[in-house]
Amino acid sequence: MKQFFFISLFALCILSCNKKTESITTVETVKILNNNKAEALFYFNNNWKTLREKAKAKNYIASFSLVETEFSEAEPFHIKLITVYDNKMQFKNRETRFQELIKESGSLKLLNDKKPTEFRKSVSSFTIPEQKELQSL
Repeated sequence: MKQFFFISLFALCILSCNKKTESITTVETVKILNNNKAEALFYFNNNWKTLREKAKAKNYIASFSLVETEFSEAEPFHIKLITVYDNKMQFKNRETRFQELIKESGSLKLLNDKKPTEFRKSVSSFTIPEQKELQSL
């Protein structure tokens, strides 16, 4: 499974490099805490995914994926959150644009009274191409 993840990541890098426009992909891996799968999936589908749908409609991002994964020692996470930006400008403006969308959306949508820190934890976050290559924005 670990090999599949790295092969997929490598293929994504190659595809990104071969495009005429320089797309940028961000990936965050998330561990579900204390068997709170229902809370975590509700949270990501009603907050993260909803914001990306709005961002895609406004052409703030190119695409996005919420992928459930099989937790293992090699891949210690349950969810991958992937956002693809068409170019450096979309990527550069991401924080401002998502803040705008968050203000429009109002408060977090939660399944129950549990706070996000009780049911999810970020394991890793990375950018393709690497962040250091993007500092010339």
